[in-house]
Order: sequence, then C-alpha cells, then structure tokens
Amino acid sequence: MLKKLSELHKLCFPQKPWTEKDFAELKQSGCEIIGSENGFMVWRVVADEAEIITIGVHPDNRKTGIAVAMLVIAENEIKKSGGKKIFLEVAENNIPARKLYENHGYKKIGIRPKYYDGIDAILMEKQL
Repeated sequence: MLKKLSELHKLCFPQKPWTEKDFAELKQSGCEIIGSENGFMVWRVVADEAEIITIGVHPDNRKTGIAVAMLVIAENEIKKSGGKKIFLEVAENNIPARKLYENHGYKKIGIRPKYYDGIDAILMEKQL
C-alpha cells in the first residue's frame, strides 16, 4: 500500500513527492491514512484537535467528489475519536483546495508568510 501511495503522491504533487518511507514515518508518528487507487488523505489527532496533513487526488479524477468523500470520512473519524476542531494549512494559490475547505465549513484564521517555497499558507479551522 505504501508504494501505491507514494506513486499516487508523485502524480498529485510532482514537485515534492513523498516516498514510501515518508508515509511509513507518518503512520508510525500516529497519523491516520486513507487511500484508494485515485486519492489519499493524511491527518492526525492530538487530544481534541486534529490536523489535516494532506489530501491528494489523481489528476485525472479531480472534481469527481473523491476529496469531498475523504474529507467527510476523516471528519467523522475525528469526531469519533473526540476531536472538536480541525486545523489545516493550504497554499494561498491553491484555489481548488481552498474552495473545497471553505465549502465544507473551514474558516481562515491566519497566514504563514512564505511557507510553501515563497507562497503564503492560509491557516484554516473548522469546529466540529
């Protein structure tokens, strides 16, 4: 599974692909990972707060509802584990991802200047 995740990550994020080792280390650190042939999501829960690390959808399958479905699954799992709010960072210029989060109740709470190789990161939060 980790090999398939790393191959899919490379298709989704060719500029900085994650390796099998990266996914293994995330899992060992307590992150939850869901994945399929066309998408994956990584998040972690600490106490009553969660952080979405990444969501990736195969370029040929974007805008098909895969990201929405994974987000709903993760939010439900986070609630079950006692999570009360979710945080994430998204690149300011990643308009599709920002719209996904905004359409699902995530609110902008701050900015990390130049976080992504010179591009600002928008910090977002959702109360569960």
